[in-house]
Amino acid sequence: METNYNPFPDSHNRIVYVREVAVNDLPEELQEQAGGRDTIYAVHSEDGERLALVADRNMAFVLARQNSYEPVTVH
Repeated sequence: METNYNPFPDSHNRIVYVREVAVNDLPEELQEQAGGRDTIYAVHSEDGERLALVADRNMAFVLARQNSYEPVTVH
C-alpha cells in the first residue's frame, strides 16, 4: 500500500524568517523609530515580504509563534 504522508501539513506556509538588520540600512523614518539601536530584527515571509520589525531576536520569535508561525533564523 502506498500512502502519501506529510508530517508537517501546511508547514510551507507557516515558516517565517528572522534576520538581523542594520538600522542604517532602513529608510530614514524607520531609523528615527529604532530608539537608538544599531540593529533590529526583521520577520519575513517565505517569499521575502517583510512582515515586521522588532527590537530584538527573542521578540521576533515570540511574535512569530504568537501568530502560529515557525520562525527560522537567516544569516
